[in-house]
Amino acid sequence: MKHELPKLPYELNALEPHISLKTMEYHYGKHHNTYVVNLNNLIPGTEFENADLETIVKKSTGPIFNNGAQVWNHSFYFMSFSPKGGGEPKGKLAELIARDFGSFPEFKDKFSKAAAGLFGAGWAWLVMKHDGKLEIVQESNAGNPLRNGMTPILTCDVWEHAYYLDKQNRRPDYIASFWELIDWKVVEKRV
Repeated sequence: MKHELPKLPYELNALEPHISLKTMEYHYGKHHNTYVVNLNNLIPGTEFENADLETIVKKSTGPIFNNGAQVWNHSFYFMSFSPKGGGEPKGKLAELIARDFGSFPEFKDKFSKAAAGLFGAGWAWLVMKHDGKLEIVQESNAGNPLRNGMTPILTCDVWEHAYYLDKQNRRPDYIASFWELIDWKVVEKRV
């Protein structure tokens, strides 16, 4: 199976001023695309040659996992955005956040701290566990909660390539901008 860079539902400059065109050109156009190319070069002749991304994330190891998970993670991340994003979730997701975190502001604070506090490179995730409860987890490098049987709902990429051109080393500033872009209608469909 040939994997492809997903087409975004917005133009590369549409997330400005929160994420610049230049960052999108590098992050989506180069980094994300490189993971797709690498994965397609790694899987021929392996058990993952015809596997979908979720299977690759759950079952592979080494370079196939690293590139496959990065394709999955980045696709999930970029598809969570809208130029008209921001605000708060509604409906079932809002209810679950209130139940498991007390309130949306409390959740946002905890999630932001998890993203800011992740050492090195990786991802902060909002997930649903087997018991239906929401949890915030940190994953290093290409880590993905699918490997632990959890359902990803929202993620924040805290690899430096996600924010260095716009924010330099100011990860908390990037995380503040991240919240202005979340398309809660897309995210809410994941619960």
